[in-house]
Amino acid sequence: METELISPNLHNFIKSLRDVGYTFEIAVADVLDNSISAKAKEITIYTVAKPEIIFCMLDNGSGMNEFELKEAMRLSSKDPDNLRSEEDLGKFGLGLKTASFSQSKKLTVLSKKNLKMSIKQWDLDYISTNNEWLLITPNIDDFKDIPLVKELNDLDQGTLVIWQDIDRYNEKTFSTHIEKLRKHLSLVFHRFLSGINSIQISVNNNYLSPFDPFNIDNEATKRISTEKIKIYGKDINITPYVLPHYKKTSSQEWEEYSTDDGYVKSQGFYLYRSNRLLIHGTWWGLHKAIDAHKLIRIKIDISNNQDKHWGIDIKKSTANPMPEIRNDLKRVISEVIKEGVKPFTRRGRKINDKTITKFWNIMALTDHNFRFGLNKEHPIYQEMMSTIPEEKFNLINIYLKGLEAYLPLESIQSNLQQKPHQLKQETALKEEDIKHLVTKLKAKGLTEEYIESLLKTELFKNNRELFDNE
Repeated sequence: METELISPNLHNFIKSLRDVGYTFEIAVADVLDNSISAKAKEITIYTVAKPEIIFCMLDNGSGMNEFELKEAMRLSSKDPDNLRSEEDLGKFGLGLKTASFSQSKKLTVLSKKNLKMSIKQWDLDYISTNNEWLLITPNIDDFKDIPLVKELNDLDQGTLVIWQDIDRYNEKTFSTHIEKLRKHLSLVFHRFLSGINSIQISVNNNYLSPFDPFNIDNEATKRISTEKIKIYGKDINITPYVLPHYKKTSSQEWEEYSTDDGYVKSQGFYLYRSNRLLIHGTWWGLHKAIDAHKLIRIKIDISNNQDKHWGIDIKKSTANPMPEIRNDLKRVISEVIKEGVKPFTRRGRKINDKTITKFWNIMALTDHNFRFGLNKEHPIYQEMMSTIPEEKFNLINIYLKGLEAYLPLESIQSNLQQKPHQLKQETALKEEDIKHLVTKLKAKGLTEEYIESLLKTELFKNNRELFDNE
């Protein structure tokens, strides 16, 4: 058997390596994992947009000596099958490099341990030119004007990651990516940002606040008991939540917990590994995302030795749970959706509340079909139709049927999803209108029976005093 060494064309390989699908915020989160694994208590992110975009992340973790830093810069520096500490958020030893390369062409890491500073750098242009993985040891003095270098010098230990030659973004719009980064980190690391042993993360001098996607501080949030399942001897904790209906929240709160993706896209599973949120807002094809279930969010907690059971990728942004797990998840879904629709079905039943005479009814057409229709038993409807001249009856009747037929359901649904607190439908009927109606009706010399039927309507159920005072 003959063999020969065929080295990859690094120029082409690097292009492929850079296009593994990282977004800016996911890449930063991947690098930040290393700081948490290094037991950092404070992580500082600072960016500069002009004259060129520079990204810096400083932590006060354990730091690295020369040898440790060199190993950390090695691609695939870890065996993914090796046992890790429970707090280790990495696996492949690729995150720092692949995340950094996806955003920039020059990665420099300075690290301080035992009061001694070390520095190493990957320059992708230099590697492409030489067609060799040549790790550079730059002159530290060349970085004295880079943000956060002075702060690292003042620490006893810590690590500073620097991205330069960031070629994926426009410096004029880079601020939009920073705002998206803040929201992403507040969500992904919300458990680390809260509690007794919390860490501090700042982005451009602004400290992040934790964003718990389950809105646990609202009393109307329904938390369903945690279920523990075991797969291949490993524990999986599953806790479903049903978020509050918009009528149980303020406008600001409703908007905040809808996230940038909206409630419909944010429903589903939220997978945490060692307290770090990996995947969120997905049903993994086990259920369809529909409006009626938009308040359902299901928390899953796993340890960091279960990656192969969940198909977690290098970016920690996609997963594909194995069939044995999917069967349990299907069962959980079927149980929780019964609770998830209650905030809507309770309100939906009100239209058929027999104690109140409604303007609208749900009308069955067949065993499976229905429509919304005007309540023709309503006393005002009957009074109106009985007094309409015969020559105008058909015209008004057609108008009312058209009102029913062309009810703008899609627009109503869309606006209720996106901005329910801004919808003020009841303002169409003012108190003055109701008073004027009462005056007209009383002038007709109403019977006691008709008055009682009026008092059961939506108009007067909560405004009885208007009728009594007229």
